[in-house]
Amino acid sequence: QGQLVESGGGSVQAGGSLRLSCGVSTYKYSTNSMGWFRQVPGKEREGVAVLYTRDGSTFYADSVKGRFDISQDNAKNILYLQMNNLQPEDTAMYYCAAAQADPRLWLLDPRDLGYWGQGTQVTVSS
Repeated sequence: QGQLVESGGGSVQAGGSLRLSCGVSTYKYSTNSMGWFRQVPGKEREGVAVLYTRDGSTFYADSVKGRFDISQDNAKNILYLQMNNLQPEDTAMYYCAAAQADPRLWLLDPRDLGYWGQGTQVTVSS
């Protein structure tokens, strides 16, 4: 059951942009990594971007480097994922999560650690 709440998903044409948001205030002090993950029905969950809150380091899947940007507004306790130049292969359910984890490993192996949202759908048409 989701404990974080994502927003900002929707439908766009290829080349368009979306910004996903996730409220993280409840979990920011018990976790050291926050990230965005995505999943397509019938496929395994994929790590998209992870932010290591201890020092602000960010990590991205190769498929989104240069197009997506993960950031956190500390004053508002919101985690963002700015997605630019979206492509049809980016279509998926996107999940926000927060965990005590090695950010590099969590990105590569997005197991069910910590707290997760219920997801927001992103659909990109060609």
